[in-house]
Amino acid sequence: MRSKRTELFVGGFIVLAVLGFTYLAVQVSGLAFSGKKDSYQVVARFDDIAGLSARAKVTIAGVAVGSVESISLDKELYMGLVTMNIDADVNNIPVDSSIAILTSGLLGEKYLGITIGAEDEVLVNESEIFDTQSALVLETLISQFLFNSDDSEE
Repeated sequence: MRSKRTELFVGGFIVLAVLGFTYLAVQVSGLAFSGKKDSYQVVARFDDIAGLSARAKVTIAGVAVGSVESISLDKELYMGLVTMNIDADVNNIPVDSSIAILTSGLLGEKYLGITIGAEDEVLVNESEIFDTQSALVLETLISQFLFNSDDSEE
């Protein structure tokens, strides 16, 4: 009888552990099952998106205020077209604000950071942010450093 009780206890513990790890994995991955918030869409064009992906967060002053909905190629301008969903309660972003692709840490995930402008007019649904800063590509920086250091030796 004692071994049966122990087996049930261990089995229950394993089931709870698997459920806990599954919940944590879903929360960390950004695939949470929470209901969709009200939001409005804003677009921006970048010369190089270098690793930015759909569902990446959009931040203002380090606080998440939205997420990347989709990324596509603007076939006329040959630029990356990023569509973002901004939370509806953040409805006072000035139209002259700028947006940059940032990296969390040295080699971390890419996300968008909005720097607030000074205009009185604000972004609305389907607005565009024109002042953009593309991602810094680590490989490009290293190659520039290597080739510039070779030039100085000659």
